[in-house]
Amino acid sequence: MLSRLPVARLAFRPFFLLAALFSVFSLGVWFAFWHGDILLRPFGGLMFWHQHEMLFGFAAAVMAGFLLTAVQNWTGLPSLKGGPLLVLVGVWLAGRVLMAFPLGLPPWLPVLVDLSFLPVVAGVMARLVVAAKRWRNLIFLPVLALLTLGNLAMHLGVLNGNAELIRHAAHLVVLLFSLLMVVVGGRVIAMFTANRLGLTRKSPIPALEHVSLGSVMAVVLGQLLVMLGVAVPDGFLAVLMGLAALANAVRLSRWGGLHSWREPLLWGLHLSYAFIPLGLAMWALALLGGSRADAALHALTIGGMGTMMLAMMARVSLGHTARPIRTLPGIGVALGLMVASALLRSPVLALFPQITHWTYNLGIIFWCLAYAIFLFHYTGPLLSARADGKDG
Repeated sequence: MLSRLPVARLAFRPFFLLAALFSVFSLGVWFAFWHGDILLRPFGGLMFWHQHEMLFGFAAAVMAGFLLTAVQNWTGLPSLKGGPLLVLVGVWLAGRVLMAFPLGLPPWLPVLVDLSFLPVVAGVMARLVVAAKRWRNLIFLPVLALLTLGNLAMHLGVLNGNAELIRHAAHLVVLLFSLLMVVVGGRVIAMFTANRLGLTRKSPIPALEHVSLGSVMAVVLGQLLVMLGVAVPDGFLAVLMGLAALANAVRLSRWGGLHSWREPLLWGLHLSYAFIPLGLAMWALALLGGSRADAALHALTIGGMGTMMLAMMARVSLGHTARPIRTLPGIGVALGLMVASALLRSPVLALFPQITHWTYNLGIIFWCLAYAIFLFHYTGPLLSARADGKDG
């Protein structure tokens, strides 16, 4: 019976909808906090809650919705739906509620509930990938495992009062999401662009592909070692990040992005990917200068993750509900707002730190407006049956 509910037919439906809603809510709370109003007394405090929940509340939900939907296409086997899908959604929701409202419960309870979400997602993916023998998709499983480890480390940092562990773990998580963007972006951005614009797709250069992916993997490994307490020289990490930035910038330049300026669902993907080399280059410079990487992190999180996720959700939500894949009114504005938010919060703030108040305010407002536009257009389709009457 539950599988007949449109919202429970595939994972993208509940998770895209809830992730967008949650991002607007959580950034509204952050906006109030920035102006001196404390609306919540969450687990770990509001500073921790903001960074943790944007990663493991918002981004993890989008990732789960995408992966659990895409794995059905990759394997040809039915993915999670109906009651089991709604149970997984309930686990995610319970994590969000307990992180925001600990209710005086023992600290281990919110931690345990929050940590349980990603291993279940990994288990579903592993079962389908192994059954279909689609071995190249196994790359997502160690990433999900390391995300869970990063989440655990962030919680341990709170429980032990170790701010350095929280910071290093959060950095690892951002880099892991960046790795996922490099993998998924490499699979779809050039293909989407060539198919939509009728371009001849350039054949990938194997060496460039290996360096683009391998260098980001090396950066992730280096940050993992840092989180585990191994003394990795900043200069070495900076060189790896510089190499990753250069390789991925060259990779992106071959995907035909300059031809996509009339198609927001395309230029949104290209610009979001461009924030990966930008963020990594800024991070490398921060390491060499001995300064904090906050601006670089927001290039990767707002410009990369937030913008790519919005563009992918806008496209996937149309394709998988059997609606024409076209840019709905305002979606181009929404993507432009996300790019503007990222520019304000990263390179502009790095160059003009004296306007921090304005960059924070506008960055938050632009994100909330962008995702409100998404919700205006997509809440109906995500809660409705496919236009062609098929399942999914």
